[in-house]
Amino acid sequence: MKIALGVSGGIAAYKSAEVVRLLQDRGIHVQVIMTCAAQEFVRPLTFAALSGEKVITDLFGSEDSQANVESAIEHIAIAQTIDALLVAPATADVLAKFAQGIANDFLSTLYLATTAPVVVAPAMNVNMWNHAATQANLEILRKRGVHIVEPGSGYLACGMTGAGRLAENETIVAAVLEAVGAAQDLSGETVLITAGPTREKIDPVRYLTNRSSGRMGYALAEAALRRGARVLLVSGPTALTPPGAAQATRVETAEEMRAAVMELLPESTVVIKTAAVADFRPKLTAGQKIKRKGPMTLELEPTTDILAEIARYKASSRNRTLIVVGFAAETEDILENARKKLSLKSLDAIVVNDVSHEGIGFDSDRNAVTIISNEEVVEVPETSKWEVAQRVLDQIVKLRKRAGVAAH
Repeated sequence: MKIALGVSGGIAAYKSAEVVRLLQDRGIHVQVIMTCAAQEFVRPLTFAALSGEKVITDLFGSEDSQANVESAIEHIAIAQTIDALLVAPATADVLAKFAQGIANDFLSTLYLATTAPVVVAPAMNVNMWNHAATQANLEILRKRGVHIVEPGSGYLACGMTGAGRLAENETIVAAVLEAVGAAQDLSGETVLITAGPTREKIDPVRYLTNRSSGRMGYALAEAALRRGARVLLVSGPTALTPPGAAQATRVETAEEMRAAVMELLPESTVVIKTAAVADFRPKLTAGQKIKRKGPMTLELEPTTDILAEIARYKASSRNRTLIVVGFAAETEDILENARKKLSLKSLDAIVVNDVSHEGIGFDSDRNAVTIISNEEVVEVPETSKWEVAQRVLDQIVKLRKRAGVAAH
């Protein structure tokens, strides 16, 4: 998800730096745009360092002709790629420009060019806030569907007391997430997610593995972050980059994954096991590369059943409110095998998919699953793994509510 953050000229501009961090904590990419007046309060370098992106400060770039050409259309490019435009703080001047359709800088031009949701968090002197012109502009913006984060009341930088203080940063971020449909219903949860395959060494250059790409687990990690959770991601070998706000642990073998999961389990409130963990490993690992000598026999032994160990932990500890969700990749008797696993491993829910179907499941961006719990069966027809992740998290929220422990 990408958010454009407009920073306009007011003493509250320094608070926007914290807004950047809070958005990034939820896995959101932030593109900062500063008005000329904002740069009198905070240097662009501050936001560049925080966001890792060039800060846009002018509608037209440098004197270089090519830079001018690129800059002249940059507002259109950004307008088409952002999921929301947030302005915090939004001065009376910016509100007036937005309301009247004046486009004389990058931020006001971007506002006219984007069709994404717009959120403004006003901050100004109490008299400016109460002025009929400001209130009229706010009413125009509300009628257009702009989300207004009402300012707080209290002691203002100008020395006066009253309405006009920038809303709390968490309130602003919550308003943005609400505007883009990202509910914060996992706030307060610590979600432990396993993803990807494992590799079991045969010799220094060969190993046993499977087709898992890790995409399902990584989609769940990003979706959980956006819904307010703290995310602990234990990942097998994959080419994917973990969401920046997730606490990621890289592992290779099933035993390494088991150790990482058991170490993180005490601080977790939800466990989602999407990883395709090897069921077997070579009983002996050759110290040198095995040479081709004709037929050979590879003796295997079972790996530790991590889900079963999690179930035993839950049953024997005080953490009875821990929610455990497993994934099952099946090729036959899909629902029957999934229900057996649900019962045998004392899971709260299991997500099963038929991996014999081409184009979905393993090594694909799409999936089709059935989510089974003791209370219901939810069919999720073929869709993106991002949408599957959302449906799985919806069921976790339901499970939490049914258990009588509200996610907060």
